[in-house]
Amino acid sequence: MIPDFQTIMLPLMESLGDGKEHSLRDTIDNLARRFGLSADELRTLLPSKMQPVFDNRVGWARTYLKNAGLVESTRRGYFRITARGQTTLNQKPAKIDLRYLEQFPEFQEFRTAKRKAEPRPHQDATPDESIEAAYQNLTNTLAADLLSQTKKVSPSDFERLVVDVLLALGYGGSREDAAEVIGKSGDEGVDGIIREDRLGLDTIYVQAKRWGSSVGRPEVQRFIGALMGKGARKGVMITTSAFTSEAKDCARTAQNCKIVLMEGTDLAKLMIKHNIGVTPVRTYEIKRIDGDYFEG
Repeated sequence: MIPDFQTIMLPLMESLGDGKEHSLRDTIDNLARRFGLSADELRTLLPSKMQPVFDNRVGWARTYLKNAGLVESTRRGYFRITARGQTTLNQKPAKIDLRYLEQFPEFQEFRTAKRKAEPRPHQDATPDESIEAAYQNLTNTLAADLLSQTKKVSPSDFERLVVDVLLALGYGGSREDAAEVIGKSGDEGVDGIIREDRLGLDTIYVQAKRWGSSVGRPEVQRFIGALMGKGARKGVMITTSAFTSEAKDCARTAQNCKIVLMEGTDLAKLMIKHNIGVTPVRTYEIKRIDGDYFEG
């Protein structure tokens, strides 16, 4: 019998107990042997026929463990146990599941944000409503995982990420134009000027940093001061964290300039929308009866 993703969590942690880097593929194979899965069970596919059920469940187990800070990605397709994960293993828990992970603040934050954003299907939900709820669930989980990954990239890679997002939104002209004005500070982020349109009729001052905590009013005020000093009227502040309510009020009431604040969740959603740092796995088509065909 193929185990559910929560049953996989503890064996997955134990397989990483040596502290070394492991590939997802090798981990899946090792866990399959540990659970004694048959060839037929390993070939069992999801209803979409796009991925084996067991591979999918191992992937979800890893995702939840990462959001609890027990596992971390090292590079594409590879991960290892964290110091917190090693401490958890040393405590020899009888089981690791979603309830167990609730003790970790990062996981609580992840679950809280996820619950707020996703619609909740109920027993009277239509098939369309259930599909929408499932899609939103997957998207929110991906956004949280994507944001976690974004916080770990190097300053130069973060600069490139910001350029990619702004270009996808239609700003900056060409990549060469954007690269000339983005990434001047080299201080854990980017500061520069980018074209508002391809003709360069107006410019936008950009500040993007991977602040560890919420960004407050003082940071926004300094940014507004920088705008005034450059004679600029428009600016965008991008952070991988969030802005306080005072910071948002400051941006909203700024005089003689327009300030847009982009939080980490907004950044992650834009990356998903424009396929930056993510790749489509499968596409579903929802179809309906063509009444004109039958009437004709």
